[in-house]
Amino acid sequence: MPEDVPAQAGEADEEGLERARKLFAGPIQFLKSAPQLKFLPDPDVPEIAFCGRSNVGKSSLLNALTGRKAIARTSVTPGRTQELNFFDVGEPLVLRLVDMPGYGFAKAPPAVVETWRRLVRDYLRGRVVLKRTLLLVDARHGVKPVDAEMMRMLDEAAVGYRVVLTKADKIKASELEAVTAATLAEARKHSAAFPQVHVTSSEKGLGITQLRAAVLGDAYT
Repeated sequence: MPEDVPAQAGEADEEGLERARKLFAGPIQFLKSAPQLKFLPDPDVPEIAFCGRSNVGKSSLLNALTGRKAIARTSVTPGRTQELNFFDVGEPLVLRLVDMPGYGFAKAPPAVVETWRRLVRDYLRGRVVLKRTLLLVDARHGVKPVDAEMMRMLDEAAVGYRVVLTKADKIKASELEAVTAATLAEARKHSAAFPQVHVTSSEKGLGITQLRAAVLGDAYT
C-alpha cells in the first residue's frame, strides 16, 4: 500500500483528510480515452469511476477534487464524449480516476445509447481493479428515472457505489435537506449503494475535502 494511503477505507479524520489533500495536490494527468474495452490501460492500480447524467457537473467535480481548472476538459473534446477517460493520480502512480460517459441522452439515436450501455456494462462487470463508483445526482432534481436505472445496473454488476449530490449551492437549504433525505432513502433500496449521501458543490468547495478522503480510502479497501 502506498505511503500516502489511509490505513482504513473511508478514513475521514484529520490525518486521512491531509493525506488525500496532498495526493490530489500532486501530479495528476490525463492518460487516455478508451472507446472499447480492448483500449483500457493495464489493470495495475485501483480505479475509482465517476458516472452521472449529462450536465450533472461531472467535469466540474473532477476539477474540484483534483484542484485543477481544466483537468477534465479533455474528456469533453469532440469524439471523446462516449468513451471512458482515464486520469493518473500520484507519482509514483497511486490510483486512476475514470470519467465514464454521461447518460440520459435526450435525442441520441438508439445505436448510440446501446453502444454506451454495452461499454459501461462490460467495464463495470469485468474490471477487476474497479474499487468504487461515484454516482453523481443533480441536487436540483434528485434521483431521476435514468439515475435509478443506473443504480440498478451497478447493483447487477455488484459494484459498490457512493451517491454524490452535485450543485448543492444552487438550491435553498430546506430543499437540499429534503432532496438529501429522499436520495438517501432511494440509496437504501439498492444492494450495492452505500447508505450515505455525499453533498457537494464544486463551485463553493462544499464536501470536496471529505470526498477526496473517501475516494482515496475506497481505492485501497
